[in-house]
Amino acid sequence: MKVRKAVIPVAGLGTRFLPASKAIPKEMLTIVDRPTIQYIVEEAVASGVEEIILVTSEGKSSIENHFDYSFELETILTKKNNPDLLEELNHISNLIDIVSVRQKKPLGLGHAIWSTRNVVGDEPFAVLLGDDLVLNDNNTPCLKQMLSLFDDVQASIVAIQHVPQDQVHRYGIVEGELVRKGVYLVKHMIEKPKPGTTDSDMAIIGRYILTPDIFELLENAIPGHGGEIQLTDALFTLSQKQKMYAYEFEGERFDAGDKLGYLKSIIAYGLRHPILASEFKKYIKSVAAGL
Repeated sequence: MKVRKAVIPVAGLGTRFLPASKAIPKEMLTIVDRPTIQYIVEEAVASGVEEIILVTSEGKSSIENHFDYSFELETILTKKNNPDLLEELNHISNLIDIVSVRQKKPLGLGHAIWSTRNVVGDEPFAVLLGDDLVLNDNNTPCLKQMLSLFDDVQASIVAIQHVPQDQVHRYGIVEGELVRKGVYLVKHMIEKPKPGTTDSDMAIIGRYILTPDIFELLENAIPGHGGEIQLTDALFTLSQKQKMYAYEFEGERFDAGDKLGYLKSIIAYGLRHPILASEFKKYIKSVAAGL
């Protein structure tokens, strides 16, 4: 089986970023010189994905517009003889085929993924959350690492990272058996566990490879934490029916949907920017020296 499609849910209200996200989708907030969602889509493209499925909601049209062709803007840039910006715009509009599915009710991540069932069809697919960035310096995107593992195991995979115990309650948590370096066979999963209910610190982050069997489980799922259809609950049920693996990826993850995580991501990406990095590094050092 080959993974050709990737689902990116962007229907959330972005309440953690209010008031900035009142009029602007949080996925369109910029990290240095491009919106967060573009980094996510570029990771999927660099990993070999052929089609992106956006799960949208009311007020998210700017995300679709960002990846669309803009005749008026490109005409202006051509007349102004600005080939660099024109090339960047062409890069964005030609990145990949993108289709959109509307999530009509805010019923959680599991429901958002279920909404794509008719577009995904009967094949494995990837899921990338629109505010989770993973940066690494070996030019192997997180999703590409997972797809390499999928080629081997042909089973669902969730990306994980170890988190401090006082943060475990904020995540879906995996309990598993180590089968080889960085790879665990999933034994149990808990969505946002209460303190003291698990010894595991393996938190699920926003990268998944799923088999289409997940759709039936999501359709019949009982609302869980927060009254929403929880993906973690359906994943646990799936892991009891077929093998599922947790993968400890290489790279640094940033929660760009959180204010502090967003600031950290700006610094990390800014220090790697091909044009701005040198001067930005000098500025960071000057600020640090004054603290």
